[in-house]
Amino acid sequence: MFSTCLEPKMYIGKPLFSQLMDFLPWKTFHRIVERYDGDHRVRTLTCAEQYRAMAFAQLTYRESLRDIETCLSVHASKLYHMGFHQPVRRSTLADANERRDWRIHAEVAQRLIAQAQKLYAVEDLGLDLTNTVYALDATTIDLCLSVFPWAHFRTTKAAVKMHTLLDLRGNIPSFIHISNGKLHDVHALDMLMPEAGAIYVMDRAYVDFARLHMLHQTGAFFVTRAKSNMNAHRVYSAPADRVTGIIYDQTISLDGNVNSRNYPGHLRRIRFKDPETGKTLVFITNNFALPAATICALYKSRWQVELFFKWIKQNLRIKRFFGTSENAVKTQIWIAVSVYVLVAIVKKRLNLDASLYTLLQILSVTLFEKMPLHQTLAGDENRCDHPQITNQLNLFAF
Repeated sequence: MFSTCLEPKMYIGKPLFSQLMDFLPWKTFHRIVERYDGDHRVRTLTCAEQYRAMAFAQLTYRESLRDIETCLSVHASKLYHMGFHQPVRRSTLADANERRDWRIHAEVAQRLIAQAQKLYAVEDLGLDLTNTVYALDATTIDLCLSVFPWAHFRTTKAAVKMHTLLDLRGNIPSFIHISNGKLHDVHALDMLMPEAGAIYVMDRAYVDFARLHMLHQTGAFFVTRAKSNMNAHRVYSAPADRVTGIIYDQTISLDGNVNSRNYPGHLRRIRFKDPETGKTLVFITNNFALPAATICALYKSRWQVELFFKWIKQNLRIKRFFGTSENAVKTQIWIAVSVYVLVAIVKKRLNLDASLYTLLQILSVTLFEKMPLHQTLAGDENRCDHPQITNQLNLFAF
C-alpha cells in the first residue's frame, strides 16, 4: 500500500485526556488532599480519580452519574492509561462528592487561577493601560427548593449565587465565592483583597459608598454606574468632547449626612451618550487621570463577565448537578471552574489560536484518542511535517 501524507502517523502514547491532565500540578494537588485528609480510609476512587471522573464529565458533557459510569465502562481497556485504577461506580462517585471536602477542589482551582493569571498578564486589553482590570459580578443558578433545601432563596425557590471577579486579561476568574441566593452582590466587596493600582469595574448593585471608599483607601480604582437618586453637587467641570459621546466630565462631592460621611472625598462623574444605541449612561469613578473615553470603554468591557457566565453555563455542567448536598454542588462548581482554567492554561502554553469554546468542542469528542495533544487542538493532525521514509519500491521507475 502506498504511503501518503493524508494518512496520519501512528501515535503510541497516552490518550488525550491523560495528556490534558498532565498539565495539572499533581504534587500540589496531593499536598492539598493530605491537608484535608481527603484520602483517609479511602480504598477505591481516590481524590485524584474523583477529580478525573468529574473533569471527564465536564469535558464530555455528561448529564448524570449513570451517564459517567456507562461512558467510562465502554472504554474499560483505556481507563488505566487515563489515571483510573478501577472502574468508576456511580455510587462511589456520589459518596465522594457528598463527603469529601469541597475546599480541596476550591484550592486546586485557585492554584490553577494563579498560574493562568501569570500566563495572561501581558494579554492585550485593547486599551492603552498597564493596570490590571477586573470585572466584578454575580450570577444566580436556580435550583429546586424541595431537592436543595439548604439553598433557600425565595418562598418557593432555591438558588446558589456565584460571585466572580474576572481578570479581563484572558477572562480568568481570580476570585469566586459561592453562596446561597439571598446574599446581596455588594457583600462580595467585603471578601476581596484589593490590589493597589488595579481597576475594578462593577454595575450599580455594588454602589455602597462606605465600601467604595475603603477600596479607594487601598490605592485601587473603581468604575461603576451612578444610581438615579444619587445626591451630589458639581465642584468642577472639565472640557467634554460631545463628538465622542461625552456630554460632561465633572468632579463632584456627595451630599447628605450619610453619603458625605461614608465617602468624604471627591468623585468623578461622566455622562456618556452611546452613539450606536442612543442610550445615556452616567459613570462614577475615583480615577481622575484616565481620559473620559477610556473610563467609558472600561465599563463597556465589564460585559466580558456577563459573557463568561453565559459561556460557563452553556458549556460546563453546572446547571444539572450530580448531587444534592451543599458539598456536592460546590465540588462540582469548583471542578467546572478548574477545568475551564486548565484548558485556558493549555491554550496559552501550547500557543493555540483557537477559542476556548473550539478547544472544548474538540476535546469533547477526542478524549479517548491516542494522538499528540498539540496536534489535535491545533487542527493539523493530518499535516505531513516530515517526508515519510519508506522502502516501498517505485513501480513507475524505469
